[in-house]
Amino acid sequence: MSDGGSRLGALRPPSTPPSNAGGERHAAPRELFVRHARRDGRSIAVLRAVDYGDSCVVETNVYPAGALEAVHAGPYTFGDARQATAFVTEAVEALMYLGCDIHAS
Repeated sequence: MSDGGSRLGALRPPSTPPSNAGGERHAAPRELFVRHARRDGRSIAVLRAVDYGDSCVVETNVYPAGALEAVHAGPYTFGDARQATAFVTEAVEALMYLGCDIHAS
């Protein structure tokens, strides 16, 4: 098994962004980065990472061939920004391998 298994252990099931149920004060959500994958001039996927302080969420829109609307995948919730960044990095590398151009925004 690859070392990816250890990172997947940190992945939480899809959920809504963390709530402030305990009355604790958290910093406002902060967008870390957005990556846009395109191939042959067509959008393939957009990945957006948002840091909520106590967790980090990756939101993903995928544009299937022939579809008029994006398909929402996730959100994928991680324990911290490092884990979310590793997830997006692997996704971006796979998209590049498949011939996509990646743009940061």
